[in-house]
Amino acid sequence: MDTIVLHRRAVAAVAPVLTRVRPVDLGLPTPCTGWDLCALLEHMTGQDHGFSAAVRAGNETDVDIDAFAPRSLGDDPAAAATASSAAAGAAFAEAATDPARTVWLAEFRNRLPLEQVAGFHLIDTLVHGWDAAVTLGLAVDYDDDLVAAGLTVAEQVPTGAFREQPESPFGPALAMTGSDPWERTLTLLGRDPHWTPTRPTATPTR
Repeated sequence: MDTIVLHRRAVAAVAPVLTRVRPVDLGLPTPCTGWDLCALLEHMTGQDHGFSAAVRAGNETDVDIDAFAPRSLGDDPAAAATASSAAAGAAFAEAATDPARTVWLAEFRNRLPLEQVAGFHLIDTLVHGWDAAVTLGLAVDYDDDLVAAGLTVAEQVPTGAFREQPESPFGPALAMTGSDPWERTLTLLGRDPHWTPTRPTATPTR
């Protein structure tokens, strides 16, 4: 199936999670080691912004890597995260009318086909959507073809020392104990599929 169509569905699947974020949730720990929910969402909105800018620039302009930097969530984190994700989905959908479009990705110092770039943002959306969901104690139920597309991309993500850096969105791969394709996707990208949030014990009030 067309990667752009799958990408649009990934954005739609994650939107109900993002709308549930409250300011009080931003300090919660996430499956991304060293990142609380605020850091995760700031990374996601930065990636959304960078991909949107790069896709819209297309063949004409090389978008600098600064465009992908984490972005402030403002006073309404749910609205900021939802809007940036939707904007990325719209950018890819609009660009699909030009199948020959290439996109400069500064992180890779390379110009790549639109479909391949859509796959990169698709896996970002699915995995970080899961990160946000389990942080909030929610579940995501991705369709099988979305999971299959995500796994295909995850299997191509390079390994190496960069995965151990604090700013890396994907940690070193973990051992896989089963055959479930979504669990394989998560372990390939350094996630424990059975991760659960550790919430602080509330202080009794008088």
